[in-house]
Parts: sequence; structure tokens; C-alpha cells
Amino acid sequence: MAADRRALTPSADRSGPARPAPTDLPARKEHDMTKQSIAFIGLGIMGSPMAVHLQDAGHQVAGYNRSPEKTAPLVAAGGTAAGSIADAVKSADVVAIMVPDSPDVEQVLTGEGGVLDNAQPGTLVIDFSSIRPDVTVRLAEAARERGLRYLDAPVSGGEAGAKNAALSIMVGGEAADFEAARPVFDAVGKTVVHVGPTGSGQTVKAANQLIVAANIQALAEAVAFLEAYGVDLPSALEVLGGGLAGSKVLDQKKQNMIDKSFTPGFRIALHHKDLGIVTAAAREQGVVVPLGALVAQLMGSALANGDGDLDHSGLLRGVERLSGRLDS
Repeated sequence: MAADRRALTPSADRSGPARPAPTDLPARKEHDMTKQSIAFIGLGIMGSPMAVHLQDAGHQVAGYNRSPEKTAPLVAAGGTAAGSIADAVKSADVVAIMVPDSPDVEQVLTGEGGVLDNAQPGTLVIDFSSIRPDVTVRLAEAARERGLRYLDAPVSGGEAGAKNAALSIMVGGEAADFEAARPVFDAVGKTVVHVGPTGSGQTVKAANQLIVAANIQALAEAVAFLEAYGVDLPSALEVLGGGLAGSKVLDQKKQNMIDKSFTPGFRIALHHKDLGIVTAAAREQGVVVPLGALVAQLMGSALANGDGDLDHSGLLRGVERLSGRLDS
């Protein structure tokens, strides 16, 4: 699908009223959106399989990561390793970003040698990271001032979803840019929804993280309760999964809790960051989230006790710690 050729005006969203299109920018590039040159910045647990899926879908992907060895899976799939962000993005049709936090996205975009100084006008920037909605609005405005298009597109589904190209992707930004990005989203996700103007994707992701954290904490408490009574835990979780208590959290995290194995698919440290976004954003809008505030504190306790690099199913250790039942 060809890129939208309308004037590069910001969305009429919470970032403020639309401004006149710049008149001193080069003409926008035309792209074949079904097969593109993609720069993928951030090749961690989530970014690496996503980049590989994009390469396998027929796109030409150049990956950059601060730890160069993490480009190996992409290179093995036929992609290339870039030596810098500038090298990755200078001729890219699409720039995809998947880094941990708001300051990381800011550095990738606005830092020396970053995306804004090196991407060509008309390039579509897709931020898959989970960051603060207000930061997203500000960065999107800065990108548009440079003649770039911008979508915030945080994902849910964890490492398994990334590996299986089954992520849920919540997208904020202009509708035309969302449609243009469809081939990219379809290569890495299963449920892809345009949820509103700039920042909306990040707002929906914050709600997602609230729901997931509350579910994991409830599951952890149930597991500790069942174990204290000597119930056969796998059987108990199987029958609970078949009733109203069933959930994707139970399906995907029960084995971690049964085995007491918390190899990270999504780290507690990152979920702690996300709950900080939830509680701050809720306060700004006058919304009371008592359960969210409690789970944020429990996540903070896990972090303080050295569990930050564990999978978020490791909240079970917090319940066991409070119950005096933590073995190690």
C-alpha cells in the first residue's frame, strides 16, 4: 500500500490543535508497504523475534542493539546488523523501536546520532515500547516537525507472543499511518487494533499492565493458599482454568509457579515501571486505582528484595515471603 501523501500535519489529538504543515520539508517518499526496508532498534527478549518475523515476511531488516551480539538471530535469518542507529535508519522506510523505558525511547529518537537527525522525511516511526503517554505525545510532535510519521504501538503477549507472532498490538496515531503500517503489524501480531490518536496506544497498554499484574498477584495468592493445604497443585490449577477463574495469565504462568521457575519472559523490573505509569497517569486524571496502587507496591517490594530480573510470575515469591514460606 502506498504511503499517505497528505500534508504532514499532526493529529488533532491530546497533543494540541493541528498546526500548518511545514513548507520547507522535502517531498515525502513513496513506499511499497508490503515489502520495505525496516530499521529495528532494540533486539532484546521481545525485539529480536519480532525483527526476525519481519525479515521472514520479506522485508529487509537492519537491526541495532547496544549489545551487538544480540543481532545474531536477525543476521542468521538474512537481516543485517547496523553499527549505529544512524546507519540503521538513514535509508529505512520504517523505523521500529522496542526498548525498555521512556528515557530509552527519547535517547533513540532525539539523542546524538538518533532517529530524528538521520531518518528521511516521510519515514514511518513505530514505537513498540511501553512508555508514558505524555512522553509519546511529545516525541510524536517532535517527529512530525522533522517530517516523520509516528505511531505508538505497544504490545502485549510477552516472549511467547513475540516468538509466535501472536502479539496483541494497541496502536495510537493517524488512521492513515495505521493502515500503511498493516504489513508490519501483521508480521508480528495477531490482534492489531487502532485505539485512537497519539498516546492512546500507551494508555491502553497501561490498562493492560494493570489487569495483568492484578491477575498474576491473584494467581500467586491462590497458589500459595493451595500449597499450604497440600492440594495437588497441577490438578487444582487445571480445574480452575476450566471455570470462571480461567484466564490467559493462568494458562501462561501456572507452570512457572508450579515449577518455581521464573526465567524472564517479562521482567518484574519492567512491570514495576509500567505500574508506575498507571498510577501516575491515573492520578493526573483524578481516577482512583486502589488495586493498582497495591499491586504496584507489591511489585516494588519484589524489586527491592532482588527479584527484579525474574519473570513477573515471580510475584509468587512475594506472597511466600510475606507468609514465611519462602525457601530461598
